[in-house]
Amino acid sequence: MVLVFASNNAHKLSEVREIMPAGVEVLSLRDIGFTADIEETGATLEENSRIKAATVAAFINDRMSASLNDEMMIDGVFADDTGLEIDALGGKPGVYTARWYRLNDGMSAAAPLNDEMMIFAANRRKALRELDGKSERGAQFRTVITLIDVRPASPARREKSEIQVEGIVRGRIATEEYGEGGFGYDPLFIPEGYDKTFGELPAEVKNGISHRARALAKLVDVLKMYDY
Repeated sequence: MVLVFASNNAHKLSEVREIMPAGVEVLSLRDIGFTADIEETGATLEENSRIKAATVAAFINDRMSASLNDEMMIDGVFADDTGLEIDALGGKPGVYTARWYRLNDGMSAAAPLNDEMMIFAANRRKALRELDGKSERGAQFRTVITLIDVRPASPARREKSEIQVEGIVRGRIATEEYGEGGFGYDPLFIPEGYDKTFGELPAEVKNGISHRARALAKLVDVLKMYDY
């Protein structure tokens, strides 16, 4: 089975490839020659996940890329959108999780950063500032995955060519950063049942309990159900 993960994020790609079962080959956008920027204009994680998957599926199904699919035998495209939802902040940053550092009451408050690690660090600093002095630090990571079948006239296409699944992990936001593993908000997020952040936990532990792992587990069940 060959699936395209609609992302070039090296951290996500590595995590997804480690979680997916044997027999599933996961290609990146770079692997299929997709170089366009995908504008995430959705107001929800569900909308953004679908926008990304549908854009790449259209690229694969386009006449100009028919030879690409013949060569690679691509079965489907999946895309994820993940949000950190903090209880004390009414679910923020949510859909704005990736570049939360720029937002101030809905307005751009800082010049955009180009370096990924600087963006991660700026987002974490904002999270700590927003929760400064607050005793309620409950939060959750939520991942929504959209799968689109790109096989012509396949059973999955006839029955259900587009499917969404969701994975959630509850936890809390630490009062300072711990650990250097993972990426994004991992050094701040302590999952339920643990006393260490995702940044401190070994990758194999995180990949077994994370929001993305739970969403991917549901995705695998869908692949089996529709006989991919």
